[in-house]
Amino acid sequence: MPQSSVLLTQEPSPQTVQICDLPHKVYEIERNTGPYSSSGSATAGFRTAKYLSEEWYQNNYARYHEAFADRDHAERNRHESKQLTCETEALCRRTQLDSSKKVGERLQDIFFWKSELQREIEDLLAETELLNGIKLRMERALDALEVPFSIATDNLQCRERRQPPDLVRDNVELELLKEAELIRNIQELLKRTIMQAINQIKLNREQKEICELDWSDKVETYNIDEMCGRYNNRSTNIQFHAHSTKFEESASCPETWSKYTHDNIYKAEREKMASINLRLMMNNILNDTAEDLRLQCDTVNLAFAKRCEEIDDAKHKLDHHLRKILVEIGDQEKNISSLKQAIKDKETPLKLAQTRLYHRAQRPNVDLCRDAAQFRLISEVEELHMSLRALKDKLVESEQALRNLEDTRMTLEKGIAIKANSLFIDQQKCMAHRTRYPTILRLTGYQ
Repeated sequence: MPQSSVLLTQEPSPQTVQICDLPHKVYEIERNTGPYSSSGSATAGFRTAKYLSEEWYQNNYARYHEAFADRDHAERNRHESKQLTCETEALCRRTQLDSSKKVGERLQDIFFWKSELQREIEDLLAETELLNGIKLRMERALDALEVPFSIATDNLQCRERRQPPDLVRDNVELELLKEAELIRNIQELLKRTIMQAINQIKLNREQKEICELDWSDKVETYNIDEMCGRYNNRSTNIQFHAHSTKFEESASCPETWSKYTHDNIYKAEREKMASINLRLMMNNILNDTAEDLRLQCDTVNLAFAKRCEEIDDAKHKLDHHLRKILVEIGDQEKNISSLKQAIKDKETPLKLAQTRLYHRAQRPNVDLCRDAAQFRLISEVEELHMSLRALKDKLVESEQALRNLEDTRMTLEKGIAIKANSLFIDQQKCMAHRTRYPTILRLTGYQ
């Protein structure tokens, strides 16, 4: 093909062919070199690139066809664009309404869990305050136990100063030992319970902090979703965020989201129930221990009163016997005096009888006769000696009896002094000290 030729092609659409019914032909533009062309040297520059008439008409037809096809395509595109615009507008409205509905439903879910968390936080806070209050009561009750323990130990130490034979392991001492042991056991129980309360308060506060963090996240999320729910197409603060549709790697699913909050509430409820049970147990412990202590205190006081009655009765009996002993000592002293006087009174008759016998022993010869007078004087002397021996024996016996009475008097006086000392210890020391025993309110931790 010659270098000056130009290839023009046109691919009409089927609709164009039907309307124009023009042949599909390739037109060639050539130089005028045929037998009818002018090829003179004078016209060479004007005939070089010109088209034929048929080519001109064909070119016009091609331009008409192209304009018609482009106009038809544009018209169809315009109708399709209008239809697509309506469809996308309806789809956008439906999608936006559905999204707003979903955001509203999500707001309801967030508000529900936020309200549940807030209620649980308030319940935990109130329960922790109550548990802390009863813990303070138990601490005051533990401090109040120092008084009865010091009273019990002081009573035991005071009663160690009793003198024999009153230094006995009586019922009062047994009850005092029981009281001291009971107080020590209660102190250990209260200390262990206070530690449990401290640990439970710590757990309550930790769980409350977890719920508060979750609640804070829910509040922030609620505010964000509420702001999103208020947005509309006329909002002025909306803008493009090209990468906002990307899911975060740390994002949770609705199931794990609700399960997380549900688990937090469940744990908080569990700690709250454990705190309630512990608080009820602590209250029962305070009431039971206070009642046990007061019962034991009453038992000890009753034992003291009974023991004091026994000691006082023994003291009165000793006083009664001492009075009789003193009377008997006086009578015995009189008896001894009378015995000594009787012995002294026998000396003159004895001297008289012996003097008579002495002088009658001076009778001469046959007149030294064993007559009735001699026998009677001899028997008189023997009778007087027997009387003196009997009186002296009785005097010795009476003096021994007097010494025994004196010893008994000293023993009775010592026993009375011991009983008085025991009464002083039990009544003036121990029972007076026990009047400072704490009341039920103090033992249960109330001021």
